Amino acid sequence: MSGSRGAQFIARWLKRFILLVVGVLVLYQVWLFGWVLWWKWADPDLTRFMEIRLEELRTRKPGTQLQKQWVPYDRISVHLKRAVIAAEDDLFVHHGGFDWAGIQHAMERNRQRGKIVAGGSTISQQLAKNLFLTPAKTHWRKAEEALITVMIESVWSKRRIFEVYLNVIEWGDGIFGAEAAARHYFGTTAAQLAPQQAARLAGMVPSPRYYHRRPGAPGLANRAEAILGRMGNAQVP
Repeated sequence: MSGSRGAQFIARWLKRFILLVVGVLVLYQVWLFGWVLWWKWADPDLTRFMEIRLEELRTRKPGTQLQKQWVPYDRISVHLKRAVIAAEDDLFVHHGGFDWAGIQHAMERNRQRGKIVAGGSTISQQLAKNLFLTPAKTHWRKAEEALITVMIESVWSKRRIFEVYLNVIEWGDGIFGAEAAARHYFGTTAAQLAPQQAARLAGMVPSPRYYHRRPGAPGLANRAEAILGRMGNAQVP
């Protein structure tokens, strides 16, 4: 085989390989979008993030089960809704899935630290990650997170996004969703959470397992107090 024919052969197979990779990526996005469409009406039972945490827990204690119980949006206290909005994403009802000012601020922090330490994630982005992705802070994961966020924002209402988010986010070791969190920490239901309780739960969201193990951490009390002061201005779907 001459050098010219060999180069053509390699180029042809390289082109086929690239097309195959692109095809697989496209099919993967279609598969993800299918789940997004399904979950517009059906309630997710187990997210990717839950699966990861369950595997970790079962390496220490086989047979462990997650604490979780789905509750409809109307059975979640408005205090918790306001608290989470105030703590995590005060522009949630207004943006299309991305807080560009927040992202710019996160990029500046990452540049100063020389690594990814902040993502400027909105509630929609956090939900996209929890449903499908891993906690790894990589550029690839952030890109996939952005694509899924666009899918979710295009198909779901803000109310549905927030309902699913409040039911699937982590609130401690093996504790997922507002109902399980309310029962575990306060012996009540998600519907009956008082403002102070809601603020404390919202304060746990960035580091739920840390605060689960250290309920008396002064940082949590201070954060909850700050959230409580902002809840009155929070707009919920």
